[in-house]
Amino acid sequence: MRDELAEIGARLRAVRRSRGLTLEELSERVGISQSTLSRLESGKRQAGLELLLPLTRHLGVRIDDLVSPDSPDPRVRRPVIHRDGLVIAPLAPEGSPIHTYKITYPPVRELPELRVHDGYEWLYVLTGRLRLRLGGQELVLTRGEAAEFDTHVPHAMSAAGGKPAQVISIFNDAGARMHTHTTE
Repeated sequence: MRDELAEIGARLRAVRRSRGLTLEELSERVGISQSTLSRLESGKRQAGLELLLPLTRHLGVRIDDLVSPDSPDPRVRRPVIHRDGLVIAPLAPEGSPIHTYKITYPPVRELPELRVHDGYEWLYVLTGRLRLRLGGQELVLTRGEAAEFDTHVPHAMSAAGGKPAQVISIFNDAGARMHTHTTE
């Protein structure tokens, strides 16, 4: 919380500048001395409600906008899932509306069992060759190729040839549950 309070001045300055206002113009409009406003923006003065309320009203922002951090940590820190020989690395935060994974498919002799679920799947082959059975079709996708399909059509995937295939896959909720066996 202390770090957030320390950044109020810098955020206030950024909002003022984005509105095209000088220190002098804003101080005159809200009835705060230019010196006080300057000290507030530079962090040399504590931001109290008596100062923040007129400033935020005039600038059209909420106090929360000045206190809240700009953005949460964007890094995705979720454990890798190992299931049926697959290595499934989550690429989106938990609860994200779009479920994105990097999946490594091992080479296998027999294609896994065909499955169906609600939604659509989109995939992009990063490395290797991916064997995709989609209904009656059997396709081999290579690096740089993408596919999108209705997952009501029976489908199965594995690496083609003797090396693993790495794929970026995007699913809806049902697809994520089916492929990762999680309760997302």
